[in-house]
Amino acid sequence: MIRVALPAHLRALAGVSDEVQREVDGAVTQRAVLDALEARYPTLRGTVRDQQTQKRRPLVRFFACSEDLSHDSPDIPLPEPVAKGTEPFFIVGAMAGG
Repeated sequence: MIRVALPAHLRALAGVSDEVQREVDGAVTQRAVLDALEARYPTLRGTVRDQQTQKRRPLVRFFACSEDLSHDSPDIPLPEPVAKGTEPFFIVGAMAGG
């Protein structure tokens, strides 16, 4: 079971109050986690990644095990603690401005 921590605005859209847990079939990658998340919470489609290109939205970041994975390929396996469910996969809304 993969644990996914969402920012407050995405938790509100999904109708959840805490991190969510999703089963992922096959390799545990960013793509697989996001596919499972969007399948269970369709209101999140298009908020984390573009629906056409499947690329991460510019102001969305991904973290796991204290590492920024935002620019990694979506098909690289996530760290083992995330795959085992001992550490969450974080989706974070980035800050912009000056």
